[in-house]
Amino acid sequence: MEGSTFIYFLTASILLTLAPGPDILYLLTKSLADGAKSGITLACGLVSGIVFHTTLVMVGVATLIKSSATAMLLLKIFGAAYLLFLAFGAFKSARAGKKISLSKSGAKSSSAALYKRGVLMNVLNPKVLLFFLAFLPQFVNLSEGNASLQILFLGIVFATQALIIFSIIAFFAGRVRKIILGKKNIGQILNFAEAAVLTIIALGLLLF
Repeated sequence: MEGSTFIYFLTASILLTLAPGPDILYLLTKSLADGAKSGITLACGLVSGIVFHTTLVMVGVATLIKSSATAMLLLKIFGAAYLLFLAFGAFKSARAGKKISLSKSGAKSSSAALYKRGVLMNVLNPKVLLFFLAFLPQFVNLSEGNASLQILFLGIVFATQALIIFSIIAFFAGRVRKIILGKKNIGQILNFAEAAVLTIIALGLLLF
């Protein structure tokens, strides 16, 4: 891949990652609620989902899924149902009036559960799959051959820069969390915010 093409791809990837979207919005909310460690763990899961979709594009499965209206519909339904399930859990925590403790930063959800949540949020989102199916092939140079390896390389680059950006966001959100932690009812407010964000993402997945 030519240097100029790579720079263009990397620039486009960074701008797309920074653009307001469901991943970055939920990452910000979760980091404010549970701390930077939880946010970074969630980010690792989201990025693993990116690698999964890249693999589907590379082996041609993404094209098959796109061509099947039933498969796309099922992915949307399962994805939205999972997000609504998470939203219900956050809403229950808010109603129960659970407080956030600074000494237990990130303890509300285990690392394994948060990582799995990030993976499933992306894997069950057909919009992410369609995005990579449309985006990655644009930067493949067929004259260089081995298109599959080029797609894999591009996907890894995208995932790497996304992880760096997500981790930075989680870190700063965690710092903000320490500042606002003493505010009255902040735990409930953040839980309600998390439930609202997840519900909005789920509805967006179903309706658009």
